[in-house]
Amino acid sequence: MQWKAALFDLDGVVFDTEPQYTVFWGEICRQYHPEIPGLENRIKGQTLTQIFDAYFADNEAARRDVVSRLDQYEAGMSYDYIRGFVDFIQNLRSHGVATALVTSSNHAKMASVYRSRPELPRLFDIVLTSEDFSESKPSPDCYLKAAERFGAQRQQCIVFEDSFNGLRSGKSAGMAVVGLTTSNSRESISDLCDVAVSDFSEIVFDDCLEVLARHHAPCDD
Repeated sequence: MQWKAALFDLDGVVFDTEPQYTVFWGEICRQYHPEIPGLENRIKGQTLTQIFDAYFADNEAARRDVVSRLDQYEAGMSYDYIRGFVDFIQNLRSHGVATALVTSSNHAKMASVYRSRPELPRLFDIVLTSEDFSESKPSPDCYLKAAERFGAQRQQCIVFEDSFNGLRSGKSAGMAVVGLTTSNSRESISDLCDVAVSDFSEIVFDDCLEVLARHHAPCDD
């Protein structure tokens, strides 16, 4: 059996940024929607467009304010790798597995990421951002397009995700899914993934593929 491609979300999978976003969105939600306690937790994993459509549709001034503050916030964020990520992805590539970053982040956000982590593009064969997709997660569009770029069948791809929408996207694409518990509890994501881990230090390459193969056998070619 041969796995051809590993497809990674960004926040909460490559980088340990979710706690920082929780702080940012906590401030925004308390300012604009104090009537919905804990809203910052409900919107985890949603795109900015999805958040705006659901909670800021009739407030253009608020949308402009959020975009400006978010751009400034992301420019100063810390982009620390999830534990074990770099070693794991290098191991994947040494085994001939193609790698893709598949993120709902836009070009502006990625510019901030690259300033902090200029080595990041070298860890991936391709990088796909929100500008490359017509539909946001939980649609499978982004992961299907990544597989297409590699000429891989969906059964030959492994998705690494943390958010509910991202996990559903990988599952809807018909791919094997590894769920990281960086944003949500193991219990809450267990039905949306084949394997759940707290970080990449828990994954031994051969063991990971063996477990996934039992749940989701890939093609031989």
